[in-house]
Amino acid sequence: MAGPSATTGRSADRPWPVRRSFRVTFHDLDPLDHLNHAVYFPWMETLRCDYYLALTHATDPRSLDIIIAEATCRYLAPLRYGDEVVGEVAPAEPLGRTSFTLLYRFRHAVSSSVVARGRTVAVTYDYARATKVSIPDDRRRAFEADLVDPATEGW
Repeated sequence: MAGPSATTGRSADRPWPVRRSFRVTFHDLDPLDHLNHAVYFPWMETLRCDYYLALTHATDPRSLDIIIAEATCRYLAPLRYGDEVVGEVAPAEPLGRTSFTLLYRFRHAVSSSVVARGRTVAVTYDYARATKVSIPDDRRRAFEADLVDPATEGW
């Protein structure tokens, strides 16, 4: 499902901290011969892991200390078999005490037009104690450095 490995870091031409390519496969198509809407959610999960694992310096997704409270996707244009899509992820302002929002942007690789936008709300979570916890200060600072204004991204 995913293309080349994710890239991280900011530059003037790439304000979002993580981007990854995905290709629409035959398996991803719905009966109307375009990308099934449900495919965006695993892509968002992959982007979230790319961003959050790098942020926490972890390599194993099982070590994630977050739980998803909400996931939304807005579909803006259809994709067809073989299309390449560039997905990006960034945290959105404002940050909560125990929760944060990640925004996802999906662009057609050739036209650069935005074909979908996603949003998740994640809660920092202590699985051993089964309770939410405050976002650690170092992570909060990293989020703040990467913040995207949701209003500029259609939210």
